[in-house]
Amino acid sequence: MANRYLHNVQGLFDTIAPNYDRMNNIISLGTHRHWRKRTMQKIQLAPHAHALDLCCGTGDWTIAVARELQAPGEVIGFDFSAPMLKIAQQKVYQQHLQDRIWLRRGNAMRLPFKDNTFDLVTIGFGLRNLPDKDRALAEIFRVLKPGAQLVCLETSQPDQPLIKPVWQWYFTKLVPLFGRLFAHQYQEYSYLQETTRHFASYQQLVTMFKRAGFQKVHYTRFNFGAAAAHFGTKPGVTAND
Repeated sequence: MANRYLHNVQGLFDTIAPNYDRMNNIISLGTHRHWRKRTMQKIQLAPHAHALDLCCGTGDWTIAVARELQAPGEVIGFDFSAPMLKIAQQKVYQQHLQDRIWLRRGNAMRLPFKDNTFDLVTIGFGLRNLPDKDRALAEIFRVLKPGAQLVCLETSQPDQPLIKPVWQWYFTKLVPLFGRLFAHQYQEYSYLQETTRHFASYQQLVTMFKRAGFQKVHYTRFNFGAAAAHFGTKPGVTAND
């Protein structure tokens, strides 16, 4: 069942890849770049670190991490959609970051990396689309080095009484309409708004992080709770400490 679900979601992202960046700007009113910038400011990353950007899509966060590094530091952008990765590769060449970025295709719930490999794992707007989120978090925990950090940036749900109904109306009504008007993909964006509405709350995601073994779990919310960045640390001491 999980494999069928993953295959269907992969097909969806293959389909929306050509319009993905433009639609992100439209749906978030451009604020997704601000969320990512604010999140990056909270990450302490050594210049020679080895990072993994899961569900990297068209590579914007992969590139943002790579800009903080210098050789032999590197970041692997990992995604299951070949069309998304093709666009990401074009961006990497345009930014002249081939020496710091490697792109790989695969399943985020079965990572092809050894234990204790990475100094940082990021995942942006991807966890909610995975059929087994706990398994994905367990895999992330496995490949992180002791003392290293997971940073997850995701859409979330506002809980303020005045904001919540407006947010629900926007995602249930306007987001699918935007998909029809700007990308001719109503069904695809109807599905994406459903994953946003039904994804774990920011409090539930804290519990999921802790259940996977992460410590020092905390979060930052954006736009009255429309998005949240969660941070968790794998217990232990890094080799550099």
